[in-house]
Amino acid sequence: MTRCLALLLLAAAGFDHSTDWPSYGNDPGAMRYSTLRQIHTGNVDRLKLAWTFRTGKPGSEAIPIVVNGMMYVTAPDGVYALVPETGELLWKYDAAPMALRGLAYWPGSAGLHPRVLAGNGHFLLAVDVVTGKPAPEFGNQGRVDLKKGVLGDLEDGQYELQSPAAVFEDVVITGCSTGEGPPSAGPYGDIRGWDARTGKLLWTFHTVPRPGEPGSETWPPGAWKNRSGTNVWGFFTIDVKRGIVYAPLGSPTDDFYGADRAGDNLYGNSLVALDARTGEKKWHRQLVHHDIWDYDLAAPPALFDIRRAERVIPAVAQITKMGLLFVLDRVTGEPVYGIEERAVPQTEVPGEVTAKTQPFPLKPPPLGKNEFRLEEMYDRSPEHARFCRELFAANQMKIGGPYTPLPLEGNALFYPSTLGGGNWGGVSVDPSLGLLFVNVMHVAQWGHMEKRGSGYVRTSAFGRYARFWNPETHTPCQNPPFGEMIAVDLASGDVAWRSVLGRIDALEAIGVRDTGSVNLGGSIATAGGLVFIGAANDSRFRAFDSKTGKVLWETRLEASGHTSPITYMGRDGRQYVALMAAGGGAFLGGGLSNSLVAFALPDVPRTLLPESVAKAVAAAAEARRGLPKVGAYAPLALPPGGAKALVAKACGAGCHSIEVVTSQRMSEKDWDAMVRAMVARGAQASEAEASAIVEYLAKTLGR
Repeated sequence: MTRCLALLLLAAAGFDHSTDWPSYGNDPGAMRYSTLRQIHTGNVDRLKLAWTFRTGKPGSEAIPIVVNGMMYVTAPDGVYALVPETGELLWKYDAAPMALRGLAYWPGSAGLHPRVLAGNGHFLLAVDVVTGKPAPEFGNQGRVDLKKGVLGDLEDGQYELQSPAAVFEDVVITGCSTGEGPPSAGPYGDIRGWDARTGKLLWTFHTVPRPGEPGSETWPPGAWKNRSGTNVWGFFTIDVKRGIVYAPLGSPTDDFYGADRAGDNLYGNSLVALDARTGEKKWHRQLVHHDIWDYDLAAPPALFDIRRAERVIPAVAQITKMGLLFVLDRVTGEPVYGIEERAVPQTEVPGEVTAKTQPFPLKPPPLGKNEFRLEEMYDRSPEHARFCRELFAANQMKIGGPYTPLPLEGNALFYPSTLGGGNWGGVSVDPSLGLLFVNVMHVAQWGHMEKRGSGYVRTSAFGRYARFWNPETHTPCQNPPFGEMIAVDLASGDVAWRSVLGRIDALEAIGVRDTGSVNLGGSIATAGGLVFIGAANDSRFRAFDSKTGKVLWETRLEASGHTSPITYMGRDGRQYVALMAAGGGAFLGGGLSNSLVAFALPDVPRTLLPESVAKAVAAAAEARRGLPKVGAYAPLALPPGGAKALVAKACGAGCHSIEVVTSQRMSEKDWDAMVRAMVARGAQASEAEASAIVEYLAKTLGR
């Protein structure tokens, strides 16, 4: 098989690779823009399903990449290489757990084959694309242990690489996912650069400054030690010309209580520009001071140029959970449209010290809803309207504005929620039109603080993460729209158009239309005048007209694409649009699938693929003879009795759906780690209940 793959890659050497999609954002600056125009506003309504590939496990948020005639993608059970024109399997490397959101590509050098790099739990895994196996020269037989060097005084801690690394020249740059709730101690969220050839550590940037480092004055003495969070769990972008990597950082732990970290807490919730070769800081811009709302930055900072008269501004745009879009000069960090510090409400929680002001961009206006009046309470259908009124009254909610601290009495209600606003899907940009596209959802959060031990924790009748919606239907409790697609004119900073994104079938069945829906994921833009997105929680894939915001095409999917699509030109002469339609992490409660789908125009004349493709596919099938069939996933129905009811209560609410659990097969130790992590993130279970759940799952879904 290795020889066939090598020939296949050689055959692709003469292909026009500008029509590939070589990284999650296409270009290193993540404009998510394609110059392809075979699919355009005049024919997009003729798109048809071209192929479906099924991974071994469901629930991926991965963004595939296409380079040198190969498609690479991660799923919860491994790394896959596919034929991008047909979806046929070339190789699979079995590994679990794998990164939720995708992988990166390194083109090779000095006799080394190209590699794909992805998170494998707390390891960075490098797979040789020719052999389909870990690259032996990298780290320890293809893996680097990312926990080494970030545990401080701790023996162990929660640490994963869930999003793609960034690759610049021969440097691989990684962030991490760490704990977000109490206790505040955990692995450091440092950003690090690694040698792409050997896996050797090249540099480290301390995201919580050590004593004497710039920014340490924004922390109390000693508060940096073993401080977790303050991490890039989302996406990096790179200015290749200037050698700068842009890092969007999350909040420090604990997400909702910061009495032990009085101050602004750099570099939490900051966009940081680093020298990609050395890790030296160029500049930073903090977008939330002393975060106690879980307003992480996670979306890719999109890089583009703004043309004003004869001036060209190299810009970076950061969409936030707050629904605010910050546009900065990417060389200096200075705002393009202006930023002002505005006074915000102050906390009454003993020991907590909230920031007096928070930064707001002068343009564009808030893209996500951040204010609420009682007359906006949902009233379009009687059943849901009654639920929302009763939810509001029974929990003594007090309406607040942006950055409202949670009270000790009653419950605060304010927009947006911990899910956004905007979220990790990010933006796309059409540089030819000077338009930026972003999807947002309008959901509030509510809750209060309670004394627990020596500190305070966020809680509510719905647990740690309470959103102002019906948790069974995920329908928000204000009047629609619940989700929107928005275009921003980059020359002026003004909103060019807003369109409803998504639908709720149950409401449409009773005559309530144009509601939009909650959504997670991102969009792409094309020279064909289109914006593609599958993020809405209605299991549909759509194309909008870039200039007007009109929906031109819509198709049903098995599950929602809580990720971003890609587009590329096949060697057969057809443009494809592909999407992992697997339901993502099920934060919004939708169904799960294991499907990666690709669409194309059915009436385009096609060129035959090189003979090497068929040979490589046949060799791959022969190599897998006798192995389990790929794509045979089905969630297991939990048997009655035991802790089944506890599993449904603790694991089927809040962030996830029950299929996230029932599709897993793990050891008792791994089940214990997963259940403890879910409880730490808000799942409702006592210590005794958690132990019973672990015992039940290990027996029922053991490995």
